[in-house]
Amino acid sequence: MGKIAVTGVTGNLGRVVVEDLLSRVEPGDVVAVARTPEKAAHLAARGAEVRFGDYDEPASLDGALAGVEVLLLVSGPDLTPGVRVAQHLAVVERAARAGVRRLVYTSGIGAEEGQGFAADHTATEKAVVETGLAHTFLRNALYSEAFLGAALAEARGSGTVTSSTAGGPLNTARLRDLALAASAALTGTGHENATYELRGPLWTYPELAGVLSRALGEPVAYREVSDAEAGWLGSLAPAVRAGAFARTGPDLARLLGRPPASLEDTVTALLA
Repeated sequence: MGKIAVTGVTGNLGRVVVEDLLSRVEPGDVVAVARTPEKAAHLAARGAEVRFGDYDEPASLDGALAGVEVLLLVSGPDLTPGVRVAQHLAVVERAARAGVRRLVYTSGIGAEEGQGFAADHTATEKAVVETGLAHTFLRNALYSEAFLGAALAEARGSGTVTSSTAGGPLNTARLRDLALAASAALTGTGHENATYELRGPLWTYPELAGVLSRALGEPVAYREVSDAEAGWLGSLAPAVRAGAFARTGPDLARLLGRPPASLEDTVTALLA
């Protein structure tokens, strides 16, 4: 296998992907692309080749992607309308120009519909297909840690967990599982032109209250509140209540070679 490049390696997902790749392939075949290379010194120390690359400086991507066979494009964090798509398209164009054989993209669930926050993923997937590059789309679930970390802090502070989800189920996935799935897709065979819906196991907020009670060794009650009272979760709650997050699937387990982390597993990891 030739060189495998990963963008966004100083972020939470990209860092874990590179760390796992270093255990799967020769370290010299791993290219860690960073906007601030000095922040990736720990990866260089383990043998990865760290290169400068900035989504907002397309010319920098020519050198970053030179000689790369397989590329993981980690979606950018800037959700300002239009910004992320422009960044992604710059990477896609330069990847095609550099002769990258296969592009793996961290997309999101719902990308097939192109609504709301998924619209950027829809546009990026379309651009990749139009280049003719072999590709793998990883439609990642939302990170469990965002939900469970907030609930854990609330439980510790007040002894309660609140949401406006009306007990509706969510599928989320542990960030580490999504990163390991990406590493498997980068190094495995049979992933050309595949789309994977990487959904975790279903859980509800009332169930989470029970898990936190056992993990903390003290009662944690669940309380339903209004969308306005639910803070950032309130913006997602109508979709949860409508069943938009009520579907799971086997793709994440297939890439991991094991079941994805359960609600209990992720809470335990957060506590650790």
